Amino acid sequence: MRYLGLDLGTKTLGLSISDRTGTIASTYKTLHFNDKDYDSLLIPLKEIVEEEQIEKLVLGLPKNMNNSLGFRAEETMEFAKKIEEYLNKEVILQDERLSTIEAEHYMLEADISRKKRKQKKDELAANIILQTYLDRVKGR
Repeated sequence: MRYLGLDLGTKTLGLSISDRTGTIASTYKTLHFNDKDYDSLLIPLKEIVEEEQIEKLVLGLPKNMNNSLGFRAEETMEFAKKIEEYLNKEVILQDERLSTIEAEHYMLEADISRKKRKQKKDELAANIILQTYLDRVKGR
């Protein structure tokens, strides 16, 4: 089973993709869109899902540190519903607390330039979200 990981921001959508066994996540790409114009992401997502034969999507859910759901979480859940209806695919919500910070930390440790970090952080955050989910379902 092949999964697509998603990290939704206000202007970018980071993507990661699993291998065909659903074991390992890899960074894929970042989609850019106008501020909160989430509908503009549906067509490119459909193209990727069809091209890569994606069966399920894993979308990061930005919970607050106290486990409550704020405004960003509500926007994310609305986006998940739009994706499910448009693509007719299951969207799994995965807690993403600190995934972007973790991605930034990995890149700092790897001594990646500020410019490259900015370009890659959304993809890497999506990768962390997807790998966390894959590890959880595989019992690791």
